[in-house]
Amino acid sequence: MSIAVNKKAFHDYFIEEKYEAGMALEGWEVKAIRAGRVQIKEAYVVIRKQELFLIGCHISPLPEASTHIHPDPVRTRKLLLHMGEINRLIGKVERAGYALIPLDLHYSKGRIKLEIGLAKGKKQHDKREAEKDREWKREKEQLLKAAKRS
Repeated sequence: MSIAVNKKAFHDYFIEEKYEAGMALEGWEVKAIRAGRVQIKEAYVVIRKQELFLIGCHISPLPEASTHIHPDPVRTRKLLLHMGEINRLIGKVERAGYALIPLDLHYSKGRIKLEIGLAKGKKQHDKREAEKDREWKREKEQLLKAAKRS
């Protein structure tokens, strides 16, 4: 079940591989995410000291959050993956010029998971071409529907 989707990622990047990562979250963050108060549109993933971190993910604290904590909505959150996967991602990002982009925040077996994509940036002409393809598919569907009604 999806919580938040980064639609902008599919517009701006070619997604080549997808990985599912766990997240190190605090209690108030889990409650806020379950309430749907999260957005990953401006977020990105960085590599520091053989670890992956999610930066820019905004989780709005609930108003009834505890009084003894001071929530930081955009704090850096650690991503949890197997070491082999992390090493493979580090190699591709450093050598091949890929970027790690958060795609989807969802539940998996009761846990909150983040799907990250190994992505290569699109050029402006690629974006225009993808838009033309989408419009053509939409128009084709409408023509087929009209033909079936006749």
